[in-house]
Amino acid sequence: MSAERILKINFPGKLIFGNGVLGQLAEDIVAEGRKSVIIMTIKPLLGALEDFCSHLKKNDIAIVLDTTIEQEPSFADFKTILQQYSQVDADTVVGIGGGSVLDVAKLVAAQLNNSQSLEEIVGNGLLKGRTIGLICAPTTAGTGSEVSPNAILVDDENQKKGIISPFLVPDAVYVDPLLTVGVPAAITAATGLDALTHCLEAYTNKFAQPFIDMYAFEGMRLIAANLVEAVKNGENVQARSEVAMGSMLGGFCLGPVNTAAVHALSYPLGSMFHLAHGLSNALLLPYVMEYNYPAAPKRYADVAVALGCERKSTDEETAKAGIAKVKELINECGIPARLRDVNIPREAIPQMAEDALKITRLLINNPREVTLQDAITLFNAAY
Repeated sequence: MSAERILKINFPGKLIFGNGVLGQLAEDIVAEGRKSVIIMTIKPLLGALEDFCSHLKKNDIAIVLDTTIEQEPSFADFKTILQQYSQVDADTVVGIGGGSVLDVAKLVAAQLNNSQSLEEIVGNGLLKGRTIGLICAPTTAGTGSEVSPNAILVDDENQKKGIISPFLVPDAVYVDPLLTVGVPAAITAATGLDALTHCLEAYTNKFAQPFIDMYAFEGMRLIAANLVEAVKNGENVQARSEVAMGSMLGGFCLGPVNTAAVHALSYPLGSMFHLAHGLSNALLLPYVMEYNYPAAPKRYADVAVALGCERKSTDEETAKAGIAKVKELINECGIPARLRDVNIPREAIPQMAEDALKITRLLINNPREVTLQDAITLFNAAY
């Protein structure tokens, strides 16, 4: 299965996982002698962050709160934010939020003292460094951005662009599942399926790695077993914890192996129709699995087992059971299953297919080649 690619992982310097660890983050920021902190978050979390902020202020740490990121961020959004803080003498950026907030926090920390322009760092490995401390705390169990070297922005041509660099991996990560308890069911479902997709696309990847397989398999197992409960009963802290752990494991898959055709095909749904990233993935996942499994039946059979299916007499049969299981998960989570259900016009499919084919950095990872005609066929299947 695995083509030759060197295994390269940049882990965060420190990782703390557990209920209530946000309180420890405040204590650690004080103990580390930080003086001025930019906190990037979202308005609905301000109440939950009151104690956190007052603890910092009591210890004479200057804080700036930013709540400007409300949807998937664009180049223009990022430049506005960077300009706003260019005069702030911050020694640390803390991102507390979903993937979009964390991605922007990572880039702000990287770019505040950097002479490189945003355009110069787009791509893989072009960012030359970061001089400001970076701490991330996710509030959705989804993108895995808190542990990944990736940040995604929408460019001026409305295309999603990735900035990938070891310097975007945070110095410290605090995963507090209690922060996910208030997340609405629809967002819990979409972000959880996004995390599942990270694990699944890493496991079935052309460049799969045994070391990453461990994270990918366990991530799929945790999410598949607990996501429906987390969606239907958001107060269930145990289910929230298991999904948060699965999401973080999915984040570890993103640097060394990364995603493939599901993500590439989902990008145009986000950039053209502003569909949430997790929902875009969920809409496409079963159809890409159906397309891919003949090229990697054993891998897709393993996926089915991770999702909780019994092994059948052949890999192909087991793989098909896994695809049925994913459809069932999506259905039980109560989110739309078809492109037409989210008002995507069928006429947009050729343009979406063309845009998806530009995402070569992900398509190269897919176990089966995707041509323009294949992309059109996949979108039609998902319609």
